[in-house]
Amino acid sequence: MFLSSSSETPRKKMISCRFVTMNLLSFESICIFLLSQALLVLGIQQIHVGQEMIGKISAAGQLMQCSASLDVLFLLDGSYSIGKGSFERSKHFASKLCDAFNIHPDRVRVGMIQFSSTPHLEFPLDSYPTKQEVKERIKRTVFRGGSTETGRALKYILHKGFPGGRNSSVPEVLIIISDGKSQGSTAVPAMQVKERHITVFAVGIKFPRWEELHVLASEPPEQYLLFAGDAEDAANGLYSTLSDPVCTATAPGCKVESHPCERRTLETVKELAGNYVCWKGSKQPNAVQASLCPFIRWKRVLIKHPSRCFRTVCPDPCDSQPCQNGGTCVPEGLDRYHCLCLLGYGGDIHCAAKLSLECSVDLLFLVDSSAGVTLEGFLRFKAFLKRFLQAMVGQDSPMSVGVAQYDDDVQIAIELGQHKDTFSLMKSIDALNFSGGRTLTGRALQYIAQHGFRSTPVFADVQDDLPRVVVLLTDSKSQDSVAEAAKYAKDQNLFLIGIGSSFMRAELTTVTGNPQQTIVYSDPQDLFYRMPELQRKICSVGSPEGCQSQSLDLAFAVDASSGVGLENFQRLRHFVRSSCLHFIINRDVTQIALVIYNSKAHTVFALDTHTSNSAVLQAIDQVPFLGDSASAGSALLHVYSDVMTVQKGARPGVNKVVVLLTNGGGMQDAAAPAQQLRQNGILVFVVVIGDTERDTLLRVAGSPNYLVHISSYEDLQYYQGLIIERICEEARSPVNLCKPNPCMNQGVCILGPGSYRCECHGWEGPHCETRVLRGDSPRSPALPPPSHVQWSPRGLHHFSRALQHSKRQMDQRH
Repeated sequence: MFLSSSSETPRKKMISCRFVTMNLLSFESICIFLLSQALLVLGIQQIHVGQEMIGKISAAGQLMQCSASLDVLFLLDGSYSIGKGSFERSKHFASKLCDAFNIHPDRVRVGMIQFSSTPHLEFPLDSYPTKQEVKERIKRTVFRGGSTETGRALKYILHKGFPGGRNSSVPEVLIIISDGKSQGSTAVPAMQVKERHITVFAVGIKFPRWEELHVLASEPPEQYLLFAGDAEDAANGLYSTLSDPVCTATAPGCKVESHPCERRTLETVKELAGNYVCWKGSKQPNAVQASLCPFIRWKRVLIKHPSRCFRTVCPDPCDSQPCQNGGTCVPEGLDRYHCLCLLGYGGDIHCAAKLSLECSVDLLFLVDSSAGVTLEGFLRFKAFLKRFLQAMVGQDSPMSVGVAQYDDDVQIAIELGQHKDTFSLMKSIDALNFSGGRTLTGRALQYIAQHGFRSTPVFADVQDDLPRVVVLLTDSKSQDSVAEAAKYAKDQNLFLIGIGSSFMRAELTTVTGNPQQTIVYSDPQDLFYRMPELQRKICSVGSPEGCQSQSLDLAFAVDASSGVGLENFQRLRHFVRSSCLHFIINRDVTQIALVIYNSKAHTVFALDTHTSNSAVLQAIDQVPFLGDSASAGSALLHVYSDVMTVQKGARPGVNKVVVLLTNGGGMQDAAAPAQQLRQNGILVFVVVIGDTERDTLLRVAGSPNYLVHISSYEDLQYYQGLIIERICEEARSPVNLCKPNPCMNQGVCILGPGSYRCECHGWEGPHCETRVLRGDSPRSPALPPPSHVQWSPRGLHHFSRALQHSKRQMDQRH
């Protein structure tokens, strides 16, 4: 019913079906069902190629360009069986193929014929001399419609030749774009066309009948059959077939390769589903007879035809597998790529370890394997352990690593220093098995303190003095006491670090004795994001914390308004005090200033006021609570104009950080002065306790990296390590010697290679600190006159002392 005329569109068929059965809705449903099945009988056919090959084909397409003398004639199917939509796709495909040709009157010429009931010359080969003109003309071609007379179109070419071509003096290429559903036979005219040495490419569009396209295409058909659904792949296939011997110019490193591909056909076939009872007439008069009748149903069948495709492939930047440590290479064109790195990697573009344990320690992991942690939790700890050690421990790592697991008993599965290479270490970790007993964490700590760090028999008489670190991985409350065992372990000079989910925080703090040595995670994935934090805590053992030898000018601006309240202000003051313990405070390394504020800001002490940790701590203890409303903007403006200046002890060539501690009140006026600080090379780090609008906070901090949002004042202590680590990252970053401006009295700072100089007006001295006096008055002897100044971290105190001496002399004169 539906296959009687290929020129009648499916839409017309459905309309006629619906008019006949307007009042019979059930029959209409059957009609529509049969129509959909009839369309499926036609087959959905396409070529499937591997994803990796598609990438290579796409890359090669950017290099393909055929510059030979060549006449190319497109023969586009414009019949109703194609339809207007598929005809537009045919035009797009023809335009895409033009990209592979160097169109020029002396090189590649292109023409086009549209065929349906009769062939129609759209434009001859000598009409348009440039690629752009040809593509514009293809774009303007109008769909004509009609029956599919492919044979008649081929006879037209046999009779007329290639209109506007060069009379067979150059190779002729015919590209037929059709669904293959011809009304008549095409075998004889197709054979005659090929006998005239015309190269024929058959391109399938819509739901092509591959067997009919085989008849049209030159031999071997694997090389001359293309699918228009993937224009880039088909353009590559066309170029690949023509490249030898016609288009001989292949880009360096590119070559034609054959690779397996498959043509898929989705067809609908009939199958016997079973029998049902039906009634048939009987020989006896006025009688019927029960019988079994077959029940037929339609079934969709995907038919695969393995084949080979010939394509030009070019060197892929990912062919050399440049990404290390499990990273995934993603090509970006022909010569660029980027690597997607696993967590813990990305130290360079090739996924080198982002962090490394270059510190010398004896490190033992104690892993909870009890029933409380569950098999899932134990496997998560194993995965974390593998990922951490793969990312951190290199071949030349100076540390020794061991692993123990516990429940009722303790098993030291990997002795300290047993493995010297990562591969064998990973193999041993893989061999760890879940045991599932009781959670006796206290007993495990006691055992490790006694037996976990014993020297190997060969070196029993050798005592290494490396720090000993135990990392406890647990997610289950202990069924025995941990306090005494933890104290015993610490008495044996073991440094304890605890890792667990957030509900384990209290117990882990009891084990470690210090919230700074406790790592808690909020969800399973968050555990893996704690790797850098663990690395920092391991390597802080036996070495001073904070920024160590890095020079830094650090100012705390603390909210002392009534919005914070006295009790919470005391917590903020304690936080500043304990943070200062992490820094070496003197003129050469870290200078610290403290500002408190309500509606106005007050300097408690300047950067150059105190030169020791004890003096700073004593001054912090005396800081008063202010009350009243808060203005964070006033505080930051005060830091900019009265704290981070050369006059107040700020050192040129030293990184500068402001830590704003606030409950979020009075932030509306803070964005502008914060931006002014950043523009002058001073980092603004915002620590907010409580609920406040995040957009406002981000405008002040300038970046999420410099914003820490804490839910309560009680949790502030747990973020100290993170905040200090971020501050120290800034201390290690490059510095601009002219930001903030080290020149006093409106002097202009001018950068030189590794130095700067101050251009003064009405003042003199390295920093424009001395007024130019008229007459015979002597100059101030405070500072020498050279115009260029170079600074080193160890020599900065000379500048500060000279500056103070200069100020005293000026005060005496006035």
